[in-house]
Amino acid sequence: MKESHITRSEQKPVGLTAAAGFQVGVRRTLPITQEEAWRLLISPEGLSLWLGEVETLELARGTAFATREGNHGELRVVKPMHQLRMSWQRAGWSVPSTLQIRLLPTKQGGTTISFHQEKLKDLYAREQMKAHWEDVLHRLKEASDGFSKEAP
Repeated sequence: MKESHITRSEQKPVGLTAAAGFQVGVRRTLPITQEEAWRLLISPEGLSLWLGEVETLELARGTAFATREGNHGELRVVKPMHQLRMSWQRAGWSVPSTLQIRLLPTKQGGTTISFHQEKLKDLYAREQMKAHWEDVLHRLKEASDGFSKEAP
């Protein structure tokens, strides 16, 4: 009988980790400063793009949120200009995921916005959220055009 030479990594689905379940990371560099990127993310328009429609969102650890679309969760880490980390659950999901957003300045003066989500239920949820965050980044890029020209 011939031995199988399949390695452990070849058997594991893409995005599956032992500690965090299924995860996905998507990032995009925008031609705006880190401060402008933060302002965009927390503006009413920016929030509606990545979080959903909320009345207000107090940027403080422990703040719970719920959107009109049914997304809900709680802020766990708030580092202005740098990072947001939260539990994030879509309507219909039985358990929350963990979402982290990071703003990373580039040497050229732009900012890379990174969405990383873990504790996703399965490969389907991972693929669904990968497409979602890619679309969010595309729409944030469109919203950032001319954003740096606006007053704070």
